[in-house]
Formats: sequence, structure tokens, C-alpha cells
Amino acid sequence: MRGDGDPIGPADERRPRVVIVGAGFGGLACAHALRSAPVEIVVVDQHNYHVFTPFLYQLATALLEPSETAYPVRALLRRVPNAQFRLAEVTDVDLETRVVHTDRGPLDYHYLVLAAGAVNNYFGNRDIAERSLGLNDLPEALELRNTVLARFERAAWATDAQERKRLLSFAVVGGGPTGTEFAAALAELVHGAQRRDYPHLDVSEVEVTLVEASDGPLPPYSPRLQRAAQRALERKGVRILSDATASKIEREGLGLKDGRTIPAATVVWAAGVRAAPLGDELGLEQGSHHRLKVSPSLQVPGHPEVFAIGDLAEVPDGDGSLPMLAQVALQSGKQAGRSIAALLRGDQPGALRYHDLGSMATQGRNQAVAQIGPVKLSGFVGWLAWLVVHIVRSEGLRTRASVLANWISGYLFRDRPIRLIAVPRTPDPTPDHDSDRPAAAPGGEGSPD
Repeated sequence: MRGDGDPIGPADERRPRVVIVGAGFGGLACAHALRSAPVEIVVVDQHNYHVFTPFLYQLATALLEPSETAYPVRALLRRVPNAQFRLAEVTDVDLETRVVHTDRGPLDYHYLVLAAGAVNNYFGNRDIAERSLGLNDLPEALELRNTVLARFERAAWATDAQERKRLLSFAVVGGGPTGTEFAAALAELVHGAQRRDYPHLDVSEVEVTLVEASDGPLPPYSPRLQRAAQRALERKGVRILSDATASKIEREGLGLKDGRTIPAATVVWAAGVRAAPLGDELGLEQGSHHRLKVSPSLQVPGHPEVFAIGDLAEVPDGDGSLPMLAQVALQSGKQAGRSIAALLRGDQPGALRYHDLGSMATQGRNQAVAQIGPVKLSGFVGWLAWLVVHIVRSEGLRTRASVLANWISGYLFRDRPIRLIAVPRTPDPTPDHDSDRPAAAPGGEGSPD
């Protein structure tokens, strides 16, 4: 068998090649589903690690290390003997000649699985895209952590009360799970570790505002769980602004469409994602959020050898489509692997049968909501369920042990141990409009689903 470090030549007709673009939840699930199939698997991603995206907000609020949030792709593929990983950026896909072009060279394929994931959706607002901070991948989470900690350092030097108040004001746009979890964790960081680190600063000056376009946080959840989440956030000091839409970012703060301005030196964008730009360049039919339309078997119309999965695919579900969730990516990745195996046997690929395993969102210490079919949990019980599910889903015994140790330490001592402002030695050539926002630490994310 070809070694993982050997060059990849032309595909062999006797051993069909499956190229998987993206090492997120869906791409890796597909590779594992094909581990016993008579195929050669090549997983391509622009980064050599897989990110467990539910932990990104904990990285951004100084509770977890990057190594507890991301895991090497090659290690995750050790149990897939017929798979290779290649670090490269996909630049183009020629569907007619069946070639994936990368910045390291071309890869021809017999079957192609597009699992490039999602990116932040700014809905065409360039101002917000340039001036806000995201929380969708590893470098964004590191940059956000750097920025939050740097704001306190600048505030410690500020002699003007109004400027100090601005530096200690944060706006989080988007009341979904990402926005609510980050806002709660930020409030706990402020009133725990930061209060002790900066005893001369009045933490009552710190404002964390959650801006949501609908009538409250977590709109997909039941009204009872929405109310429980809102009460938990407010008890932690998070100000919730409902029925509000962001329009621009100025030095003073976040501008809303109704003319109001929310004072904030830091604006965090958690208002949604869209499919990765790779899908825009293929000339294929797209649906909502720029996702590629696929058949129930996840095949791209007109190209039965091409599958799209995870956040890149709009998978039909009754009158609508499946949501952009990690569980959808995992299940669609497994189904794509099974479908390719069926095609190799000369059978017809089956349709994805999605099993809704529910959804969860935590509002910090002792608080979470969980919606699992008819079962609805909130408060401490919901929080315990959230802890168990996420520790089980994280990768590797070492990672689980390390994450659990940090969680226990944070719970007992109300501490956030990773309060490090880590920036590259080379200055950012395109600094933000606020000079106190540090550049991101080196790194990148592997097309999360």
C-alpha cells in the first residue's frame, strides 16, 4: 500500500479513488464509513487538524487550550488503513474531467465527496465582516480571546472614564447556541478571573449585550426553554436586546437598523453561517445559505459520482431541508460512505434517514437547555446532560481527561486558566480600526461542519 508520505499519482481503475474535500465532522465520518471498502481514500484540507466546534467558545473565553479544541487529522485517520491525508487548499474542481485542483497539485478521482463546511454569513455587509470578530474556527476563537484579554489591559491604563467604559463593553450579535454560550462564558470570565486579576477595575462597568433579531434567544427551542435560557443569561449579567438587527460597526459601538448604537469596543458576530465558498464556484444549483442542492441520496444532480454533505449540502427533509448541524454532517458523511460502497457493488445508493438526536445549549455554570424529542431539560439537569454529551463526543482519552480537568477546576475555583494573549511575532499588516485588537495567533481550522 502507498505510504502516507508518498506522492499521489493517477487513480487506479482497479482501486477506485475517493477524494474527500474537508476534514470536518462529515468528511471524517465518510472516511471511516469507507475503511473496509476496496477504495483508495484521499482526504484534503487546508489545515492538518479537525476542530471540535462546540468547544470554540470555551477557547475564546480562556477555559480550554487549542489542543483541547482541535485534534490532528492524521491521528483521526489511523484506523482507516486505506486513507491518506493531504494538506492543501482546493482551488477548483473540474467536474467534467473529474479532477480536484489544489495549490499543491491535481488529484483525479472516481468519486468525490464535498465536505468543505461553512463560513460566517455576513449577509453581504462588508463593514460588519471587516470589523467584527467571528467564532467559527480556531484562529477566530484565538483572535477573540486575545482581543477580550487585551481590552482589559487597555482599560487598566485608561484614565478617561468614558473610554474605559467603551473598552469594557462587548456586543454579541446572534442569539443562537454559539452567541448565547459565548455571552454567558464571557460574563463568567468577567465576574470570576478578571475581577480578581484587575481589582482596581470596577467590573460593574463591564457590559455584555446579546443582540438577537427575533423575540428572544435560542429561537429554534421551545418557548419554555427560551425563557429558561433568557433568565439564566440575565442572572449572569448579560443584557438581552431582542428584535434588533445590526447594520454597521463604528468606533463607538454596534449600530442598529433602528438608529440606536450599542456602546462596545468589541463586536462578536455569531448570527449565522453559510456554505463554504467552494460551492459557489462549481456552477451547480444552490439553495438556502449557498448550499448545494442534492438528492435524498446526497448526490449532486447530473453528477452521480459526486456527493455533497454537511453544511455544504441542502439535504431535502419533507417540505424543507435539514439544518446546518454537526449531527447532520456526521450522519450524511456516514451515508455518503455507504452509498459509495453500494455503487461499487452495483447497487443503488440509499437515501439519508436522518435521526434527530436533539439539541443543547449551555448558559454557563449550572445552566443549560436541552431539547431531545419530547424531553425538555433546563437548569442544572440540562447542564449535566450537556457535560456528559460533549465529553463523550470529544476526541481521544487524553483530550477528554484534559477537558474534564479544566471543567472541574473552573467549576470549583471559578477560574479561567488560559488567560494568555498569544500573538505572532510579525505584526498584522492590516490592523483593525482599534489599535488594541491583537492579531490572531497562528493556526487555522479544517472546514468545520
